[in-house]
Amino acid sequence: MSTSVMENLVTTRDRLLKEIGSISYEILNKKPDSDTWSIGQVCHHLYLTESVFTQAIIYGHNKVNGKKADPKPIQVTADRTQKIKAPDIVIPEDGPWELQQIKERLNHSRNIFLDFYNQLEDKTVLTEKSTKHPLFGYLPLNQWVDLIYLHEERHIEQIKELKSLL
Repeated sequence: MSTSVMENLVTTRDRLLKEIGSISYEILNKKPDSDTWSIGQVCHHLYLTESVFTQAIIYGHNKVNGKKADPKPIQVTADRTQKIKAPDIVIPEDGPWELQQIKERLNHSRNIFLDFYNQLEDKTVLTEKSTKHPLFGYLPLNQWVDLIYLHEERHIEQIKELKSLL
């Protein structure tokens, strides 16, 4: 992994953990309204999404006849003005959530990703293969990696908004 990608993954995760690190059980599980996720649900969504992204990267990597795809403008992922409906597979459970439980899940999904990634001898294969993303279509696997931290950045901003509402 390039240093900048690894730095982005670490920095974004550190920001997330700092943002949720001192919130109470009540704030973690409180929803501003019935149509909005709680902070705990946002964190569970991040865990689910990282798990699904890792599965997609592994699937794309293991495809024998994997095709190359052109890079897409994935930076829009971090833009909270662009509303995106989460696919059913990454819609979080209602909870309630414990902060330690959330941290353990986030750590688990990151470790599974890193275990796979660190076993890759040739990281350039991630630019040569792709798999289909529900929003972007066929996406190079290296951009799936970038989406992990870009998506997390999006939801850090959401958590900040939720904290200000609660």
